[in-house]
Amino acid sequence: MKNKTSVSIELFLLILTVGFFLLSFTSIITNSDKNLVKTSTWFIAGPAVESQEVINKTRQEKGIIKVTAKDNPVGEIELNVLITDSNSNDGAPTNLSDYSKFVSITYKSSQLIKLQAREGNKEGTGCVHGGSHPRVDLAASPNKFTTIKIPWSDFKQDGLPDGKRLNIHNLCKFNFVNYNPVSGAFLEIRSVIVQN
Repeated sequence: MKNKTSVSIELFLLILTVGFFLLSFTSIITNSDKNLVKTSTWFIAGPAVESQEVINKTRQEKGIIKVTAKDNPVGEIELNVLITDSNSNDGAPTNLSDYSKFVSITYKSSQLIKLQAREGNKEGTGCVHGGSHPRVDLAASPNKFTTIKIPWSDFKQDGLPDGKRLNIHNLCKFNFVNYNPVSGAFLEIRSVIVQN
């Protein structure tokens, strides 16, 4: 009797262990890469037609970010999203793993967009305003959606070839910036997938 009971308990523990392992593994696969269009609140500044509320309502209902420049826009349009969602345009930076190699973006844009990757402050508590701006260019693609996979190593301070590289262990947010918008200029984003 003791042997059957002992074997039953061991079998139960083995099944339980395997079950937890499978659940953990499935969770890792499911959450390994996150699409910031689906997971995070977006923020807007500058002469855009859409308000933050409209942008996020469209994002939630249609799964797309849409921004349009006002008529005769003055100043730049800056669209922001934190890597780890926050209720404000500031928040703690994210420490991506060494296995993270890129961000993949599917977008359509009538003008060149500067994609800035903002780093967190030295204390690790928030974003640095006016701090490091490693960035890359998103070429205009007005007629069709384009998917671009950008290695983290491409993000360099001020977009300079010899600029300081982005620290992915202190990544706060992305800024999609149109520095010289014209009337009706648009940016649409279907996905921003961060490899974890």
